[in-house]
Amino acid sequence: ITDLLATIARLRGEGGCPWDRQQTTASMAPHLLEEAFEAADALRRDDAAGAQEELGDVLVNVTMIARIAAEAGQFDFDAVAAAAAQKLVRRHPHVFGDRAVDGAEAALHGWERAKRSE
Repeated sequence: ITDLLATIARLRGEGGCPWDRQQTTASMAPHLLEEAFEAADALRRDDAAGAQEELGDVLVNVTMIARIAAEAGQFDFDAVAAAAAQKLVRRHPHVFGDRAVDGAEAALHGWERAKRSE
């Protein structure tokens, strides 16, 4: 991830790519959606090589959006990753807390309850 963060910083920086430098979080939204759909399609087709490439494209978009947001003083990649990790911990009390579940369906119901309460 360090290499990707550095690459995105270079693309957005002085002397970087004019297209990348002019992007905003809003202008990146359609690209994120497109790549997410392509990743989902590759996964549904059980295309491992395609899924790897498309998931990489999703990650590039997430990293670019986080970089743009950081430049605007909103949030950065570390904040996105930390919030995601915290959410996973909150929504898995059967793993990170003292609750027990009886199977995948019970775990999913617990996730849905936690999501609704948030």
